[in-house]
Amino acid sequence: MNQNKINILNRKAKFEYEFLDKYTAGIKLAGTEIKAIREGKASIAESFCEFNNGELFVINMHIEEYSHATYFNHNPKSERKLLLNKKELKKLEKEVKNSGLTIIPTRLFINDRGLAKLDIVLARGKKMYDKRETIKDRDNKRVLDRIKKNF
Repeated sequence: MNQNKINILNRKAKFEYEFLDKYTAGIKLAGTEIKAIREGKASIAESFCEFNNGELFVINMHIEEYSHATYFNHNPKSERKLLLNKKELKKLEKEVKNSGLTIIPTRLFINDRGLAKLDIVLARGKKMYDKRETIKDRDNKRVLDRIKKNF
């Protein structure tokens, strides 16, 4: 795969959470981790971000072991440090501590310089009735699109 075509999404995030702010963060990776990402063998479906000593880490991000590596391979589920500006980190940490929001990764991609980036979102969890409303809106939109197509 071409390095610009890597676009790993967290499809459930928009259904489970209400997005507030969006940031793009770099990731501190080992050599075999970036090679596995370039092969498209990563998943952010059940991952989340957490603060540890003023630093932001992504947890539960799964990057498969690189197939051509020797015993220097990486741990698939290890915590990975996210790289953001100090100002952004302080703002995010304050929001998470004070208002009980969470930070969710939504997209893992490789930029034009060949670096792995992660789009993270400050989010609030949806209640069950909000999820039902989202499903209803999506179904109504689908019905309207079908009617418009016929005319």
